[in-house]
Amino acid sequence: MSPSQSSSPPPAPIAGEPAGGSDATPAALTARAPHVPAEHMVAEMVPPPRFQGARFETYLPDPNQASQATAVEVLSGFAASIDGGTETGKRRWFGKSPKKAAPKGPRGVYLDGGYGVGKTHLLASLWHATPAPAERKAFGTFVELTNLVGALGFQQTVRTLGDHRLLCIDEFELDDPGDTVLVSTLLGKLVDAGVALAATSNTLPGKLGEGRFAAADFLREIQGLSAHFRPLRIDGEDYRHRGLPEAPAPYDDETVTRTAYRTPGASLDDFPTLLEHLSKVHPSRYGAMCDGIQAVCLTDVQAVPDQSTALRLVVLADRLYDREVPVLTSGKPFDELFSEEMLRGGYRKKYFRAISRLTALARDAGPLVAH
Repeated sequence: MSPSQSSSPPPAPIAGEPAGGSDATPAALTARAPHVPAEHMVAEMVPPPRFQGARFETYLPDPNQASQATAVEVLSGFAASIDGGTETGKRRWFGKSPKKAAPKGPRGVYLDGGYGVGKTHLLASLWHATPAPAERKAFGTFVELTNLVGALGFQQTVRTLGDHRLLCIDEFELDDPGDTVLVSTLLGKLVDAGVALAATSNTLPGKLGEGRFAAADFLREIQGLSAHFRPLRIDGEDYRHRGLPEAPAPYDDETVTRTAYRTPGASLDDFPTLLEHLSKVHPSRYGAMCDGIQAVCLTDVQAVPDQSTALRLVVLADRLYDREVPVLTSGKPFDELFSEEMLRGGYRKKYFRAISRLTALARDAGPLVAH
């Protein structure tokens, strides 16, 4: 399976800040600490730029993996079963919306599979296919959802999302019991309000042969919600790297710096300094920090020193991948970012995902050097 890539226009630069340019001083991510109002966090809960063009028709199932075609069929039917709703904004603000009739069958779908089998593409396709206005559908990662609860408070989040028809949660996390219980409670309230749910999570590479490992974990963690979800197993290889050449080796500092200065919209940062800066910016703002950046150039990439730093880097990698921002580096290759201990620990699925995505972005950065 090779999900097609969308060709969304690049985001506009942050006002008052240079975004770099040909033979101009590049921007610096370390100079950015944007503020994101809570209402903007809700409005921006849509599929990211990489998946704006994702549709069921553009998902290409691997003929050797029957589960991929089955997932398309099941999700297409699930989208059609969701009541689109026609209430006006005025009615929703000044009166209660009519109670939504619950569709037949499970109220949610959970996509279980390894890295790069197209789960996010399918989740975004479901969002686009659901017959409801964009403001009645929400799409975000598990981390973004917990950030929203932190910004709005639990009850306000329930009121805000409870009037939606569909909530899509990408990368549902099973490694933080506190956050998992928080989101599980939230989902219970939303199901009661008639909101349809869809979620994805990763099966660990070493667990792919062990049946429904991730699905079982997911359903156990959300306990009372189990009956509302239909688990869908999606098998296959990581499309980001299947049949492609190895990612380019890191370049030298001079090449990275020269490329940053001659690439319009590029940023240039020293990697250790960037890691320090990430500790001062809330992860919910990393996406806004990347807005307007067309290429990220990093010198002196090193292994991350601790778990907290590693987890912040994972969030940044996700936001760069969502925005299709190439990453050009010097120093260590991405498969040496995380220690063996980290790759064996409880957060290993996040680290493997980050390595996969950063490697794909490093490959995308190759033409910048060639030009």
